[in-house]
Amino acid sequence: MASEEFIYSLAYLLIAVCVVVPPTEFRAAGLTVQNLLSTWLGSEDVYFIHYHIKRTTATVVVHSLLPIGYYIGLSFVAPDLNLQTPWEANTLWQLYLLASTIYLICASALAVYWKSHKWSCHRIARTLSYHGTSWRAVAAAIDIEFRRIDKFTSGPPGARVIITDSWIMKVSAYNVNVAHQQDCHLNILKSEDHSISHESSTGAQFLTIEVISVNGNIKPFTIRLNSSEYRDLKDKVQAPVVNARNVVITQSLTDRFLDAFREQVAHNPRYHLPEGSVEPDPCIGCMQITSNVKLQKFCDEASQGECVQCYCRPMWCMECMCKWFANRQDQRQPETWMSGKSPCPTCRSKFCVLDVCRLA
Repeated sequence: MASEEFIYSLAYLLIAVCVVVPPTEFRAAGLTVQNLLSTWLGSEDVYFIHYHIKRTTATVVVHSLLPIGYYIGLSFVAPDLNLQTPWEANTLWQLYLLASTIYLICASALAVYWKSHKWSCHRIARTLSYHGTSWRAVAAAIDIEFRRIDKFTSGPPGARVIITDSWIMKVSAYNVNVAHQQDCHLNILKSEDHSISHESSTGAQFLTIEVISVNGNIKPFTIRLNSSEYRDLKDKVQAPVVNARNVVITQSLTDRFLDAFREQVAHNPRYHLPEGSVEPDPCIGCMQITSNVKLQKFCDEASQGECVQCYCRPMWCMECMCKWFANRQDQRQPETWMSGKSPCPTCRSKFCVLDVCRLA
């Protein structure tokens, strides 16, 4: 009988951990609070704040059911413990049942309190009220920005970092930290290097960054992201990023290639736009930077080699062209990228790094 109790306890502990911190397999199977209660929660893309207000409330209640759920399940697995008649059970089990019941009642009471006054008492709503006169107006502004495709997102669903044009947010199981970009600055605290990572065969480096707001009502919070995403974060945030501790940030493979790509293109001949031609349009890859490169065959004679003359007008920026070039190479052999070739993203004419020219 003791073995059955042990097996049940071990299995329940494993399931409870997977409920609190869902692994990839649980998420893929839809066994998460978000998926099981998706009808009640609504759409995150449309109503981001209200979605997470409901999600955090549901998470608190569901997690509070785990301790008493263990007791109820054990009462069927081990009937000799008399758990179905608590007054006959061992004192320790009586205390466990009492603590589990109080925990469930407190969590349920907290959920009811959060829901009162149309969620105005929820901790997320209170945080938003510090950013404006009405938390609903702030929530509507965040919802609008979250729908845009240019937001920065990083991390697993249970610990996501989201940065929009005006807001820095950290989504966790029981809360959503929110800070206005104009009111805060970021401070790099430390880095963690891992030689083995499921995201990359070359290992990974993770940065811990503290978000500090000048608004006294907003408590500082930390975000964690892969160093390969650090450049994208810096491009998105308006707030200064301070590295007072001189943390060494490892560049991603793409960033290192971009530096080498830029260096080579700087030595290539420049392309002069024909007289009377229109000014280049924004890059069609990112739509943020004006097109500043042109493909012009310089690696060999016009009729020799694999590369072909491209007749497209300048439509890409240096960074987007580099990323396009890198993505067309053998990802298992980055040492061959600089000598590789790629089709033009517009007309598919083959080119190499020597054919990429900056506009004069």
